[in-house]
Amino acid sequence: MTAPGADLRVGPGVTIPAGELVERFSRSSGPGGQSVNTTDSRVELEYDVLGSTALTDAQRARVVGRMGSPVVVVASEHRSQHRNRVAARERLVDRLRTALAAPAPTRRPTKPTKGSQRRRLEAKKQRGRTKSMRGRVQGD
Repeated sequence: MTAPGADLRVGPGVTIPAGELVERFSRSSGPGGQSVNTTDSRVELEYDVLGSTALTDAQRARVVGRMGSPVVVVASEHRSQHRNRVAARERLVDRLRTALAAPAPTRRPTKPTKGSQRRRLEAKKQRGRTKSMRGRVQGD
């Protein structure tokens, strides 16, 4: 759980300073009774990837390529502003971890073995012989 106002730890070697995060508060829709009309419990958390000093150039390019810049996360599912701030920070960390993950290695195609090629051709020939036996009976 990441406390509001503290630096945001995304992963090993990646910590976003609290000064690079912009929080905006507004009135949230949904349950909450009369207090929903008076409290600014909805949280919008914005992180400018291009202007960040926490990421290397390669990491910055990967995040911008996958998510764009700036990254905006909204949380309004809780009734309290504090819980929405925590939820928004956790959501931002999850999205950044996903974007920073190294791409999967590219698949190197392999050739079929000689035995499998031979078996495939033999099966095709057998199937052809079976089909050629179908049809009209030829008289002598």
